[in-house]
Amino acid sequence: MIGHLRGRILEKQPPWLLLEVNGVGYEVEASMNTFYKLPELGAEVGLHTHFVVREDAQLLYGFADYQEKLLFRALIKANGVGPKLALSILSGISAEAFIRTVHNEDTTALVKVPGVGKKTAERLIVEMKDRLSQLQLPTLTELELSSGNMPAVEAVVVDCRAEAESALIALGYKPQQATRAIEQAIQVLGEGSGTEDLIRQALKAMVTG
Repeated sequence: MIGHLRGRILEKQPPWLLLEVNGVGYEVEASMNTFYKLPELGAEVGLHTHFVVREDAQLLYGFADYQEKLLFRALIKANGVGPKLALSILSGISAEAFIRTVHNEDTTALVKVPGVGKKTAERLIVEMKDRLSQLQLPTLTELELSSGNMPAVEAVVVDCRAEAESALIALGYKPQQATRAIEQAIQVLGEGSGTEDLIRQALKAMVTG
C-alpha cells in the first residue's frame, strides 16, 4: 500500500494534482483543505496517502497532514460513506467544524454537503461519535497562496473560474450550483482571484449560507 509520497507538483487542478516522484507521475485526489496548503507548481511537497483498489480503478487520495488522513479513514468506515463523499465532507467543512457538528449532534452543516441528506447526516453523527473520540485533530491552518508569475488577468479570470467550477462539480455539486456559487464568490473577492480562493469562498458560502 502507498502510504506517503514526496515529490514535485507538476499539475494542480482541484481536486486533482499530479505529483512526480522519482520520474513517475502519480495522480492524487485531495480535499480542498489540503489544496489550500499546497505550495506553487514545481515545488516539492510530502503527502500522506490512502490507496483504494476497485475492480474498475486504482485511486490515490492525498492529505496534507496525518490527522486528515485518519479522519478520512474514519469517514469511509461509516455506513454509506465512500471515498468520494468523504472527500466532499472534508472539502466542505473543516475538521474542527466537523468535530463540533458531531459533538453537538448538529446536522445543519452536513446536509449542505452534496450527497449528505438528513438521514445520512444523522447516521453519520451517531457512527462517528465513538471514532472521533480516538482522534486528536489539530487546527487545519490555510497557507497563503503565492502570487508567483501570474499571466494576464483576463486569462487568469477565465481559467480560474472554469477550474473552480470543475472542482465543485467533481466534489458533487450540480453544474448550476457550481456556476452560481463561483459567480457569487467573484462578487465577494473580485475579478482575478485564484482558483483555491474562489473554491474556498464558494464552499464557505454554501455551507454557512
